[in-house]
Amino acid sequence: MKKIVLALSAVLCLLFSSCGDDRPVVKVYNWGDYIAPGVIDQFEEESGMRVIYEMFETNEDMYTKIKNSNNSYDVIIPSDYMIERMIAENLLSEIDMSKITNYNNIDAEYKNLSFDKDNKFSVPYTWGTVGILYNKTMVDEAPTSWGALWDEKYKDNIIMMNSQRDAIGITLKYLGHSLNTTDAAALQAAKQKLIDQSPLVLTWVVDEVKDKMIGGEAALALVYAGDAVYCKGENPDLEYVIPSEGSNIFFDSMCIPSSCENKDGAEQFINFMCRADIAAKNAEYIGYSSPSTPARELMGEAGKDPTAYPDITKYDLEIFSSLGDKTKIYDELWTEIKTSIGV
Repeated sequence: MKKIVLALSAVLCLLFSSCGDDRPVVKVYNWGDYIAPGVIDQFEEESGMRVIYEMFETNEDMYTKIKNSNNSYDVIIPSDYMIERMIAENLLSEIDMSKITNYNNIDAEYKNLSFDKDNKFSVPYTWGTVGILYNKTMVDEAPTSWGALWDEKYKDNIIMMNSQRDAIGITLKYLGHSLNTTDAAALQAAKQKLIDQSPLVLTWVVDEVKDKMIGGEAALALVYAGDAVYCKGENPDLEYVIPSEGSNIFFDSMCIPSSCENKDGAEQFINFMCRADIAAKNAEYIGYSSPSTPARELMGEAGKDPTAYPDITKYDLEIFSSLGDKTKIYDELWTEIKTSIGV
């Protein structure tokens, strides 16, 4: 509900003379629950600009809105593979990195990544892994494999993520394939595996997984590590694991759409978000991993949490890559899966 109210308020402000506010506007489009309370107010106070803030649930939702609607945004925060796709489709504007003075706070290992090798179009915001969040009081033993999500003893106690690349990706890893494969046989096997799993699944959600796992509604859930950090803080019976078959390591980065109307404001916002105190505040609130060493130092023990900051050398982790014209293969597969399982 809060998302609908916020989006509606933003639209009404635009329609009715910007609510009587003549400050320059920065329009930000971000994931739900992905910024700390007070950060927007602080930026507005320090910059003299006004932020219109809207939220999306999946990369695909965000892409569709940017690609097909008349709405323009100044800052968006997509994930790696979607950034790569949007660069290829000329949907992103190059960032003037000379204006991002706080970029020096970003660790070198989070720069020059596969989806933006020259650091022209994106500035890292957070990173994380995908794994299983489980309730220690509701499982026989700690899961070590993705196979736990297909274990019949957990029927109606499994929550899956209603996200195309994540759901298909972890299934591919479970079956021994790359989560970026376009091999027809591998994809069909993953599709059937998800369809076969359907009778065991309690529900398919995204953001709602947090409340459900905190409330003890399920034993196992496919989650992002950042959500796991938050849930563990609310319910000590919860724990997180990266399965032995490997998983996804993802990067969400700040970008400027090519349709941006306030590029200077966008770059000021991105620079502000890279400031150590702001990055620390955001990472502490949302639970996702900060790519900033100065921010992690300010966070103390939270900056060392093994759920958020695992030793990634221990796991077979892959970054999602853009599939180019093969994206339609995944789109069609996902439609077939959702139709079959009634999601």
